[in-house]
Amino acid sequence: MTEILPSYVNGAWWTPDAAAATSATEVRDASTGEVVARVSTEGLDLGAALEYARTVGQRSLGAMTFHQRAVLLKQMALALTERKAELYELSSRTGATKQDSWVDIDGGIGVLFTYSSKGRREMPNSKVYVDGSVENLSKDGSFLGRHIYTRLPGVAVQINAFNFPVWGSLEKFAPAFLAGMPTLVKPATPTGYLAEAFVRILVESGLLPEGSLQLVSGSVPDLFDHLRLGDLVAFTGSASTAERLRAHDSVQTGGVRFTSETDSINASVLGTDAAAGTPEFDAYVKQLVVEMTTKAGQKCTAIRRAIVPAASVDAVIDAVRARIEERVVLGDPRAEGVTMGPLASVGQRDEVLRQVGKLEAAGGELVIGSTDAPSVIRADGETGAASDGAFVAPMLLRFADASSPALHEVEAFGPVASIVGYDTVDDAVRLVARGGGSLVTSVATHDPEVAVALAGGIAAYNGRVLFLDRDDARSSTGHGSPLPGLVHGGPGRAGGGEELGGIRAVLHHMQRTAVQGSPEMLTALTGVWHQGATAHPGGVHPFRKSLAELRIGDQVVSKSRTVTLEDIETFANFTGDTFYAHMDEEAAAANPFFPGRVAHGYLLVSWAAGLFVDAAPGPVLANYGLENLRFITPVSPGDSIRVELTAKEISPRETDEYGEVRWDAVLKNQDDEIVATYDVLTLVAKELAPQPA
Repeated sequence: MTEILPSYVNGAWWTPDAAAATSATEVRDASTGEVVARVSTEGLDLGAALEYARTVGQRSLGAMTFHQRAVLLKQMALALTERKAELYELSSRTGATKQDSWVDIDGGIGVLFTYSSKGRREMPNSKVYVDGSVENLSKDGSFLGRHIYTRLPGVAVQINAFNFPVWGSLEKFAPAFLAGMPTLVKPATPTGYLAEAFVRILVESGLLPEGSLQLVSGSVPDLFDHLRLGDLVAFTGSASTAERLRAHDSVQTGGVRFTSETDSINASVLGTDAAAGTPEFDAYVKQLVVEMTTKAGQKCTAIRRAIVPAASVDAVIDAVRARIEERVVLGDPRAEGVTMGPLASVGQRDEVLRQVGKLEAAGGELVIGSTDAPSVIRADGETGAASDGAFVAPMLLRFADASSPALHEVEAFGPVASIVGYDTVDDAVRLVARGGGSLVTSVATHDPEVAVALAGGIAAYNGRVLFLDRDDARSSTGHGSPLPGLVHGGPGRAGGGEELGGIRAVLHHMQRTAVQGSPEMLTALTGVWHQGATAHPGGVHPFRKSLAELRIGDQVVSKSRTVTLEDIETFANFTGDTFYAHMDEEAAAANPFFPGRVAHGYLLVSWAAGLFVDAAPGPVLANYGLENLRFITPVSPGDSIRVELTAKEISPRETDEYGEVRWDAVLKNQDDEIVATYDVLTLVAKELAPQPA
């Protein structure tokens, strides 16, 4: 008898006892019907697993900074990459072709790599994330306000769909882990054995901090009864299930965050300019077939409605039919040459056929494909009937009545799409909106006016809009490919949630809090020096200090330097910047912002570097940027300037022998008025280099 698929909870692998195992659910190979796993959670103490995450997991992740967690994400990605052949082998049992598996497995690993990189490049090497600018709440600067993000104190429960058992888990896990929030992942039963395999690889790698990742293989009927304030649920699945879960008391009144990404009736619009024979028409047809057949159409982002100019409907149908006949080979993914596998289960196949029946009953004419059992290529390479497999052929239905509710409401979650014509761009906008909110709509057009008109009408109904034309068709990642740097989610029927989107997804697992206090207190709370907090001028020049020696608030106060008219003219002639405010006294005086001829702002910034720099070789390795520059008070000939440079933020790199230092630079004139403010960015060695004997 096939073994029970284990769960990983409380730091150990767990399976139910022999008595409980008798009622386990059987999971079958999508192509052959062979039993590949049995699933049961009978006897599992889910409350204990959640508490383990809130205590042990929170403690282990909380000991690390964003950068330390980011480094671990990269190491996890490498560990999965080394053993991804094992995952590919299992993935074929789910009905996934090699290309499908690449999207799921390599796509999931890619999310880990991306969040590792973003965590180190876009987040501080600290435990608090600062949001936005300082709000000055007092005239003398002694009382300030700021927004910070800190991690939620609970567990991130991630409930995933069957179609992407690896990517669907890792795209949720990566931002939660980077935020410092432990995860309990609940994969869908039909493909949960693939999720168990990648979790096992991570456990065996020894990279997971204790309690940071747990896996429940099977049902969780009382899950929401154990959740509380500080916990978060990220759900992917049907809209009806999402609404039922959202209605639970733990979400409604208990403070549990709930975000959902659900099925949606996504659309793809062919522009009025994209007639047959144009590159946009060809790209549209290619993309439509790809979205119908990748993962056998089992993608929440797949195109369900092809919205095309009425005059092009027949041409699109003919082109789609020709491309399917030429390129789509249905069969067991382990057979050579197969490009589309079965659905994930026989139950899923039957559900798709039921939904196709609804579309036909509502007026949809099946113009490509059939609901009959298709002939397929079996694993041995022979062609025959689809016996015990969950195979469905690609199908396209034509709707003559664009107002049919079923067209915009019924989803057959498989290789099925519907096509409908439109007369004007406004008609196309209305048809897209009829979907009730979608994850994505794509538009194939080379006419910017068409693109602008469609974007203005449909953007609010979509989480993502992709514009496809001859210039990006070759490089486009496609209608149905969520990317780590862009938000994945959508309004209305699509669930109303957001995932991914770069650091936005990390912040979803954190609480934004407004903090108020003195500059000294906000410096302590944020790890970022604030004007008015204690500074340490004098003594050893900060540029002589390594990261090990440098402290927030270390400061250089420079000597003054007087600006002359000759300096201004020399800079103007040397750089070619002879703007009238620097060279024409009468014109400059007529300008409402200047008292007469003034010094170039960039002259002052250049001088400032000369005033604060320590020129000898030392731990400062490079100046790599300047940010937030503002010129505030003009400097006239005869004025003098000086600079105060203060160590504002220190971020050692986890994997290098140096780190970044952000310096607060303030230029002042002889009257102590602020002339300019900006941040200087430098790379500084962690330790002083050994000196020659």
